[in-house]
Amino acid sequence: MDKKPTKTGMDPRLLAMSRDDVGDENASMTIIFAGGRAAIKQLRTSRLVVTDGPDKGLSVTVDRPRVTGGRSAVNDLVITDKAVSGAHFEILSREDGYLLKDLESTNGTFVGGVRIREVYLKPGTKFQVGHTVIRFQPTDEMVEIALSSKDRFGKALGRSVPMREVFAVLERVAPSDLTVLISGETGTGKDVIAQGIHEKSDRRKGPFVVLDCSAIPRNLIESTLFGHEKGAFTGAVDRRQGFFEQADGGTIFLDEIGELDLGLQPKLLRVLENKEIKRVGGHKTIGVDVRVIAATNRDLRKMVSDGTFREDLYFRLSVMHVALPPLRNRVDDVPLLARHFLEMVEKRRGVSMSFAPETLALLKQHDWPGNVRELRNVVERAASLADGPVIQPEDILWGHPITGEGRSAGSAAMPMGELDPKTMASTMLFKDAKQKVVDLFEKEYLTALMAIHTGNITRASEQAGLTRYHLRELLKKHGLHGPKE
Repeated sequence: MDKKPTKTGMDPRLLAMSRDDVGDENASMTIIFAGGRAAIKQLRTSRLVVTDGPDKGLSVTVDRPRVTGGRSAVNDLVITDKAVSGAHFEILSREDGYLLKDLESTNGTFVGGVRIREVYLKPGTKFQVGHTVIRFQPTDEMVEIALSSKDRFGKALGRSVPMREVFAVLERVAPSDLTVLISGETGTGKDVIAQGIHEKSDRRKGPFVVLDCSAIPRNLIESTLFGHEKGAFTGAVDRRQGFFEQADGGTIFLDEIGELDLGLQPKLLRVLENKEIKRVGGHKTIGVDVRVIAATNRDLRKMVSDGTFREDLYFRLSVMHVALPPLRNRVDDVPLLARHFLEMVEKRRGVSMSFAPETLALLKQHDWPGNVRELRNVVERAASLADGPVIQPEDILWGHPITGEGRSAGSAAMPMGELDPKTMASTMLFKDAKQKVVDLFEKEYLTALMAIHTGNITRASEQAGLTRYHLRELLKKHGLHGPKE
């Protein structure tokens, strides 16, 4: 989340119940407990100081969970060094310290003369990007990050510190009319959060219109967003309202905003700034009263530096930026979510079921590359395969939807019925069913693509008509690592 926490003014009664999760000089955060429940997260601030290079003397305070550096204006530390990439590096504040990560920069990030992908920083560590040397120095100042007292926001559930931190922000943002950008990996529940924001806003009685920017053909996206007049193009036999007009008085949710065609981005920016649209083929300007929520599973800052996303549109969309944590970073929520999804199965089928303790332990050990969506599918599948009312570890299957490749329990392959439209229509939402099919296709296509090109990402991206960045992100998404340049 891109937000400024407040300086700490800790209640002495809470301090008496605090616990430092790391307990050493490199710790970046402390969790304050009250009554056995996490109440406040304290983040230790740091400073990045440029000690050599064109921007010598420049500094920035690290007072949020993620800080980026590079030449683009979307970064927290903006460096003018021409040997530095647009989005060059990031520093993540984690419970086990400060992690410096290179963002696949052109010239690399170096610590002690060694090029690194990621490394934990110690106080006083210097690292080099381009011709610029930066010193990392933690301070003694702490900032407080509030945690929600609630375990849910709309339909989103979570008792973990990361999710209650998100909920605390959403509780303040939802009643406003601010534009919100939700980022997170596929399956983290960005659509659920967007709907929750709408339902807790003053626009809740108005329409909630959803547009998946990745699902609309490029030649139709403009008319889909803004509508068209009769005769505007071949096939336009009637006047049609676009999604912005349909959302008037309510909220429009632009899912997968990172897939929006670069040529259309200036038009979207004008709508956000002027609150008015013009239909394709029309001359009349139409005012729209719409709140915009956008979501992406891509790094828009990196896209800005690559020239595939407009910088001004990024700033306009990220008035409030909420980053959803992947499920592997909030593993304590797995039992809560698993029981919730099982209750949905129980209501649908009119049965009573539960998990064996060993099963919940097994679920917590998985890294969940598909996040909450994957967990829901695993639970629904296990409930179908279980021989009795108690789901056992051997009932859990995950991995390849057809072959069962990579499953950690069970002896049978995944049933072909998992991709049968009738089966999916009776157990899944349309969007989840579509995503399941798309995920399977993507993984098999990418596996074959990289095999054909023996792992060479440059040749593979050219063959597929994708940018190297997009192909890398898809490979990471499906756990297909190790491409060659």
